[in-house]
Amino acid sequence: MSQTLHKYFTTGEFAKLCHVKKQTLFHYDEIGLLSPEVTNDKGYRYYSYHQFDVFSVIQLLKEVGMPLKDIKLFLKNKTPGELIELLKNKSQEIDIKINHLNSIQKIIQTKIELTERALSIDDSQITLQELEEERLFLSSSILDCSDKGFLKSVSTFIEFIKDNQLDLGYPIGAIVSKEQVKQGDYENYSYLYTRMEQQAPQIACYVKPKGLYVVAYHKGSEELIHETFEKMLDFIHRHNLKLADYTYEEYVLDEISVSSNEEYVTEIMIHVERL
Repeated sequence: MSQTLHKYFTTGEFAKLCHVKKQTLFHYDEIGLLSPEVTNDKGYRYYSYHQFDVFSVIQLLKEVGMPLKDIKLFLKNKTPGELIELLKNKSQEIDIKINHLNSIQKIIQTKIELTERALSIDDSQITLQELEEERLFLSSSILDCSDKGFLKSVSTFIEFIKDNQLDLGYPIGAIVSKEQVKQGDYENYSYLYTRMEQQAPQIACYVKPKGLYVVAYHKGSEELIHETFEKMLDFIHRHNLKLADYTYEEYVLDEISVSSNEEYVTEIMIHVERL
């Protein structure tokens, strides 16, 4: 190697520096994307350290989904202004992806926390608990609606949650009015709901009130949920309590985490007051 090439990398050295195979550099040279700075009369290729920055930008643009042909076109006609515009656009795309991944991470963490909590509960007990208020996003009223109307309301509800990024990983719950509970009409829901954590002033929310709740867990299919409700109403009577307004129910274990609907666990929270 001549003295002038001492400060250049061979193809193998440059490939090792860039953590790619030599074939990648051969391909980039072949398509005119990144060619060696020096090729001697014997055909040996040499890269300068300056080209590492070019290679890094190529890899960066590949990582954000830019095709090699578009990268080549950009590098062929590049100007400082075009570089700034391109990188700003890619930065905005990355921010969108980061926000999306953060939302996915939040959902995953919520699912983990809820499932771990479900494994720690005693589903055989009925308890009286002081619960904090919660912000809920409600569906339109589904009380006494037809099957067709119910499906339409559910679809609209879920689409709104997705479109407005309200899905935090919590299950979709159902609200039953005290009138329906008194009548034993436990599956005639007033609303569906999902919990909201973030402040979203543009989204109207319902506040589940702080207060006393009789809490129980129904294990198995919903066909027998009336049995759990009846036990809870007996508990309410024996402890000199009365129904306040709404009952809230949601799965804590469902088909995501268990294999049979006989293993499903539904948490039921009846808002009550002392007589």
